[in-house]
Amino acid sequence: MTAPLMTMARAERADLADFLATLSPRDWEAPSLCSKWTVKDVVAHVISYEELGAVGLFGRFAKGWIVRANQVGVDEFAKLNPQQLLEFLRNHLEPRGLTAGFGGMIALVDGTIHHQDIRRALGRPRSVPAERLERVLGLVPGNPRLGAGRRIRGLRLRANDIDWSHGSGPEVTGPGEALLMAMSGRPAALADLDGPGLGTLAARLGG
Repeated sequence: MTAPLMTMARAERADLADFLATLSPRDWEAPSLCSKWTVKDVVAHVISYEELGAVGLFGRFAKGWIVRANQVGVDEFAKLNPQQLLEFLRNHLEPRGLTAGFGGMIALVDGTIHHQDIRRALGRPRSVPAERLERVLGLVPGNPRLGAGRRIRGLRLRANDIDWSHGSGPEVTGPGEALLMAMSGRPAALADLDGPGLGTLAARLGG
């Protein structure tokens, strides 16, 4: 039986917290795969919506609206040091607020992608649990906020390490994690992929 989204989201956050506890101060200040964000910034983003009620969320979006609102959240957590951010994350393993939306879907998808944004940038790979990875892969193509649909339109994506595929057209194959990151707009994942559709996907990612 497949675990609920909220259970998976909590497990993903726990895995991220355990990994962050191994990082050096230099690692926290290193660039991530998210443009202009350090590892510390990405962690701040992951937790920045946890304690916002409706009024706080409205205020956040009033300040920055959509993409800029994410930066507003990062800026609000900038005063916290890495240990404080890690403590906050450990105290919020169970998603709350906005990230608890859709049964934990937001926390699971964002948490998995951003975990990999950090790991890939630091050269610290991992094997995402297969059940969790398959669930996230199924949620990304139709998510308008991530823009995956336009990147993979007319292509067939097929994982070669788990039982997952999507779409039709020239094929792009590779590890499920790399397909996830490419769909999410990370050109760094293209090196792990292959197939006749790869050139099209790379052009759409600017890779």
